[in-house]
Amino acid sequence: MRTFECHCCQPPTRLFFDNTRCTVCHAEVGWCPVCSSVTALIPQGVDYRCANPACGATLVKCFNYAHHDVCNRLLTPADAARYHGLCDCCRHNTVIPDLSIEGHRERWAALEAAKRRLFYTLDLMGLPHPAPQDGVALPLRFAFMADALPDAGLWRSAEGSDKVYTGHAEGLITINLKEADDVERERLRVDLNEPLRTLIGHFRHEIGHYYWDLLVKGQDEAACRAVFGDHDTPTYAEALERYYAEGPMPDWRERHVSAYATMHPWEDFAETFSLYEDVVSVLDTAGDLGLTRAAPESGIDAMILAFQRVGMGLNELNREMGLLDVVPVIITPAIRDKLAYVHDLVIRAATAPRG
Repeated sequence: MRTFECHCCQPPTRLFFDNTRCTVCHAEVGWCPVCSSVTALIPQGVDYRCANPACGATLVKCFNYAHHDVCNRLLTPADAARYHGLCDCCRHNTVIPDLSIEGHRERWAALEAAKRRLFYTLDLMGLPHPAPQDGVALPLRFAFMADALPDAGLWRSAEGSDKVYTGHAEGLITINLKEADDVERERLRVDLNEPLRTLIGHFRHEIGHYYWDLLVKGQDEAACRAVFGDHDTPTYAEALERYYAEGPMPDWRERHVSAYATMHPWEDFAETFSLYEDVVSVLDTAGDLGLTRAAPESGIDAMILAFQRVGMGLNELNREMGLLDVVPVIITPAIRDKLAYVHDLVIRAATAPRG
């Protein structure tokens, strides 16, 4: 993730991806889709002008920025009319939390912050993410739902409600709102032995399932099967039952990104896709900080090498502070081959003509 500059300040103040206000000049800031940067906003009547002197675009706040303060993105007046005032991230939502319940807005804001980082990485990778309003066969949609209500710091089932399962189905990514509760998510992380159970981790995993449907299903299944295994045998339901009854094989680290990746080839693909997103995003941030120059065009082996070098440094810094490893995965030759498949798939999708 890059950092940005507030052009209202001299010298310019550094702005970060999630900022909504400059801490020095106190100007409102937000993501400008025209110059692809976080920039100060200059009010001009009912809308705003991008303060980046190289841009100066006329912008309006996303509805969820202006009315709910869970977003920091803007859009052009033309897109505001086309997408009912919703930015390129928020227009994908089909269900949002019940905002009459205390704490739901704050948890929704945390989910949206993670989703914005997801979209930044997808754009960095050059992947399509059509919205429901675009009239395509498999639009990307999100549902943020709760099956529980906070009660004295705990979670209990809401009377008469069904349990919400985080997952993906036919372009719809559903995330249970309790994943935005830090205490509950940490409990589940420990119970399920998932070192990287984070909000952004959920988004990156589930979007992997979406891109399997969009880029692999009916198009590249034979090549995917050769790398990840037969996704038709056993069935997903059979694999799921076996995994929770028996757990992963003892040597799973030799061939899989995580224990959960051993459950079924679809989960192996999604977990590997998530790791690939980790690699791209970490290298983007490290590159902005001058720590590495590796990028997707460098090839997968150069990317992995740079990621491992940066990851080793981050892990050691975290250990000095008593924190968890940022990069807990050891990339074996088998995992490298899976990452190479995902890399090639992404490059093909990014360079394919779009009509």
